[in-house]
Amino acid sequence: MSAPRQRPPRLVQGLRSAAFNLGMYALSAVICIALLPLLAGPRRWGPVAGRIWSRPHLCPPGLTCGLDHRVLGLDRLPPGPCIVAPKHQSTWETMALYALIERRVVVLKRELTWIPLFGWFLRRAGSIAVDRKAGPKALRAMLREADDRVSDQAARIVIFPEGTRTPVGASAPYHPGIAALYGHLDLPVVPVALNSGLFWSRRTFIKWPGTITVEFLEPIPPGLRREAFMATLRERLETETARLVAAAETGGK
Repeated sequence: MSAPRQRPPRLVQGLRSAAFNLGMYALSAVICIALLPLLAGPRRWGPVAGRIWSRPHLCPPGLTCGLDHRVLGLDRLPPGPCIVAPKHQSTWETMALYALIERRVVVLKRELTWIPLFGWFLRRAGSIAVDRKAGPKALRAMLREADDRVSDQAARIVIFPEGTRTPVGASAPYHPGIAALYGHLDLPVVPVALNSGLFWSRRTFIKWPGTITVEFLEPIPPGLRREAFMATLRERLETETARLVAAAETGGK
């Protein structure tokens, strides 16, 4: 077992993080402007734009912050439609999943689609925008759109069970949207454990050096009762995420 990596002085890493943030926003703006012609094309061009946008964002952190990543278990994704349920600790995975998962459609809050340029591409990529204040009406709309994406694109529906970023070690309720999708679509669910919050934490400016680990877990087959499904999903996600966090904190694998 190797020793955990020593963190650099906070001031030094703060300057590196500032350089990364400036580069990230500038790169996003340039890519969005360059890809504007894709907005006039067919819907299938939207996911292509998402991958082009996200891939470069996985490189600058290593150059400016000393932040790297590794992906385990990607071969556990079924070749056809499925539901992907990642743990949510950081902004990092909201970018990375666009590059890692082909034919993905992300369930996200409606407000993100209002961002100029960026929001236009989210809509064109087929993202399922949810109005959190609409209650049952929003849930029914989400299921209709998920049906459309699965039938039209053989999509992999990505939804964060917690609905928002949760600090490392914290426990948050799993929202009913994931259970509704599971029961309605009758598809396998692939949990995704990660430890991104150790390095790029919620509402924190500094990105710390290290290696983010993302692990796609064994799919949960369709057909379970709601209570059994939610218990299985939570147990797998929380247990494996805790394992990845502990390994990173101690320098293990």
